[in-house]
Amino acid sequence: MKAPSAADASGKGALLDVRALHAGYGASEVLHGVDLHIGAGEVVALLGRNGMGKTTLVRAITGLNAARSGEIVFGGEPIARMPPHRISRLGIGLVPEGRQIFPNLSVAEHLTAFERTGAGHEVARVWELFPRLFERRRHMGNELSGGEQQMLAIGRALVTAPRLLVLDEATEGLAPLVRQEIWRCLSALRAAGQAILVIDKYVQRLIQIADRHVILEKGRVVWTGNSAELDADPTLWQRHLGV
Repeated sequence: MKAPSAADASGKGALLDVRALHAGYGASEVLHGVDLHIGAGEVVALLGRNGMGKTTLVRAITGLNAARSGEIVFGGEPIARMPPHRISRLGIGLVPEGRQIFPNLSVAEHLTAFERTGAGHEVARVWELFPRLFERRRHMGNELSGGEQQMLAIGRALVTAPRLLVLDEATEGLAPLVRQEIWRCLSALRAAGQAILVIDKYVQRLIQIADRHVILEKGRVVWTGNSAELDADPTLWQRHLGV
């Protein structure tokens, strides 16, 4: 496993630095002073039961939910009140919960439409990561299986050449063989130095991939540590993850 980033404890020098973040919906506050730090090339898993604030945190980082207070700094630039399209251009690629594939675009059109450089390099990388997508490149979004749609959602984020890839429920609802394909892809991206923030319920697999883990409970960070620490303390799983 890679050595932990120097940004782990303090956030100093982090690619993403979230400090004392408060966010929510309408009159309801969901996040209560959350801190989160991700270094360049680091993989961080965001864990917690349903309804604990994980998706709200992702939406705040990507600009889909405005922060009420606190700081979000990405690559040294404050983004807490920046619109989503500008955050994306800075280098945050989102794989949203539910995939959100366009039904009337082909697989190839999805990738070429979102590719940042237009040179085809990022699209070729996606074909390499997901040969099944290359086979299905002429099929429309609504002709794909759920697993193929998730591969496409990941590929669509990757062609934007993200400095940070964010996956909300990376393998939710997928068949076991497809989940294995997604884990293989994330392992390959990690080996290539891609920074990743991933949400998923399969803790044992995340332990194999992630450098660090952050557990949210009722909108607060209740634990953070590396994979060895999480693996060694099953009481954490029972207390905070319900597994």
